[in-house]
Amino acid sequence: MKKSLSILFTFFLVSMAATVFAQDVTGVWTTIDDKTGKPKSEVRIYKKDGKLYGKIIKLFREDPNADPLCDKCKGNLHNQHILGMQIINGLTQNDDGQWVGDDGIMDPENGKFYDVKIWREGDILRVRGYIGFLYRTQEWEKS
Repeated sequence: MKKSLSILFTFFLVSMAATVFAQDVTGVWTTIDDKTGKPKSEVRIYKKDGKLYGKIIKLFREDPNADPLCDKCKGNLHNQHILGMQIINGLTQNDDGQWVGDDGIMDPENGKFYDVKIWREGDILRVRGYIGFLYRTQEWEKS
């Protein structure tokens, strides 16, 4: 009897760990400004063909009618509207359940692409951008 309970408890713990790693990151997330702590935008994250993408669907600005252009972006994104811009590009899921990609996320404020790792912890999405071995992690909130 004790052995059966031990096996059942172990199975339960393994199942819980798998659930934590496999938490869904899709949906709408509110980005938070690192300097002010205030909401900055909403990003809709979605899967397509097994990869992860994200688009800016709302901007929190003093002028709600403002529709800024990405003047610091390069190439075909230069002077494109930030609202509706795809900023997460084709991430794949690693063995730890995190979503990763080289040049997988773009910051419209500076027009730069960063290597990225994304994972969920409850109602918080951790978004870590890398330049080499340096990184910065943002916390996005579930909308």
